[in-house]
Amino acid sequence: MLQFSIWKKGLIWSLCLLGIAFATPNMFYTKVEKANDARALVEVGVVATPEMEADMAAWPDYLPSMLVNLGLDLRGGAHLLVEVAVADVYADRLDSMWPEVRDALREIKDDVGSVRRQDSDPNELRVKIGESEGMPKALEVVGDLTRPVVTLTGAGSRDFEVTNEGDVLIFKLSEAEMIAMDDRTMQQSLEIIRRRVDEAGTREPTIQRQGADRVLVQVPGIGSAEELLDLIGQTAKLSFLSVVQQTSDPDIRAGSGNVVYPDADQEGIYYVLERVAVVTGDQLVDAQPTFDQNGRPAVNFRFNPAGGRKFGVYTAENIGSPFAIVLDEKVISAPTIQSHIPGGSGIITGNFTVEESTRLAILLRAGALPAEITVLEQRTVGPELGQDSIDAGKIATVIAFALVLIFMVLSYGLFGIFANIALILNVTMIFSLLSIIGATLTLPGIAGIVLTIGMAVDANVLIFERIREELKGGKGPARAIELGYQKALSAIIDANVTTLIAAVILFAIGSGPVRGFAVTLGLGIITSVFTAIWVTRLMVATWLFARKPKTIEV
Repeated sequence: MLQFSIWKKGLIWSLCLLGIAFATPNMFYTKVEKANDARALVEVGVVATPEMEADMAAWPDYLPSMLVNLGLDLRGGAHLLVEVAVADVYADRLDSMWPEVRDALREIKDDVGSVRRQDSDPNELRVKIGESEGMPKALEVVGDLTRPVVTLTGAGSRDFEVTNEGDVLIFKLSEAEMIAMDDRTMQQSLEIIRRRVDEAGTREPTIQRQGADRVLVQVPGIGSAEELLDLIGQTAKLSFLSVVQQTSDPDIRAGSGNVVYPDADQEGIYYVLERVAVVTGDQLVDAQPTFDQNGRPAVNFRFNPAGGRKFGVYTAENIGSPFAIVLDEKVISAPTIQSHIPGGSGIITGNFTVEESTRLAILLRAGALPAEITVLEQRTVGPELGQDSIDAGKIATVIAFALVLIFMVLSYGLFGIFANIALILNVTMIFSLLSIIGATLTLPGIAGIVLTIGMAVDANVLIFERIREELKGGKGPARAIELGYQKALSAIIDANVTTLIAAVILFAIGSGPVRGFAVTLGLGIITSVFTAIWVTRLMVATWLFARKPKTIEV
């Protein structure tokens, strides 16, 4: 086990040198971070300022520039716990059913007569037909509009329950469909929040579902919880609705199938609009901040082909009529259609600032939240607190590191020095791997590194104690070292594999800080096995064949 071919030696030292190279940028964290940020801005088309040029020159691009991301507790940032109003989507689902029901019943108008929607509770859709004798036929037709619920728990269920009271059809969402919608709403909310945070360019956010209807959002590096809430809290539900009339009466009766929304800019102005949208923000494929013909901030948008066709057909058929652009139940613009608008693109104008138009574009690109969110908990972790955590983590790591180094030298002499060199390489390689995979380092992650320091020398202790036993048994130096590594190998593998299994389980079922601990612990196990079995053995073998001692002391 003490014979190393040239390629093995080269591979071991090459891995060690690569570990040092990729870990080095973390020693110049602020300088490298500024250089990376400046290059990222230049890549998206921002003209480099003298300050950006200086930042990029401070860390040349031919050097490794990957950094360990610092978590919320180390870097500072914003923490939000929000609740998603999953029940809000039920009414929208019932509203979307009305056009299908209306069109299906109109096809059998000879049997059912007139078809009219009635005002009702938001959790049900009521449709009155003119001929009660046609109710059996109506139930048969609308029953075909319901669909199976595609979930394991909802097998055999339909999405709507259809009943009647006299000449009124009543549609309600089934229990299985509500459960499935709740899950879809949460998944969609998670994805949209993640897109919005990513669009803003923040690093390594933590976005996790908690319980049935809550989402935890932690974003390192952002200024405050209010800033984060401005980014993710707006529903950004964009829709294009037909205008029935404009009024100054907020209590006007809208009528069945209509809604009343206020003007976003002019106080006291209200619009009666058709409830069913011509086109919705779900069909947007792009939105970018821009300026209108008067040089005021605006947002340019573009629909997908299906939305573009609907928009084009509607504008062609309604020239001279107003239509409303509605964002979160407020009319931000109500222009009159002057001509056919083909191509599915347009511009949203209003009293925006540049920051507001940029944020609106981000929200529209990311998509609308399917339901409103309520903040249950919010807090801002200041950079000073993060720096205190870093300092405390550094002190703990340095103390643990120093005590282990001293113990190894006092216990094993020269062999302890070999183990200490391997230990330093071990910690270096942990940081290089964290940088390469883009992992986030948190306080529990630092605890994982401290634990790894203790575990890393454990393998060397097993080896050195076995060498001692072989020397006491009368073996020569070379044979004792070879048997020591050979007999200790199984114990080292067993101990580290079982710990690695525990780290994998922690990562799989844990979240947040638990995962951070599991990542550093798992990486530390891998690097400690490499440094203990290969690096120290290579150093010991090199020393042994160079010095050829007659006796050794461990």
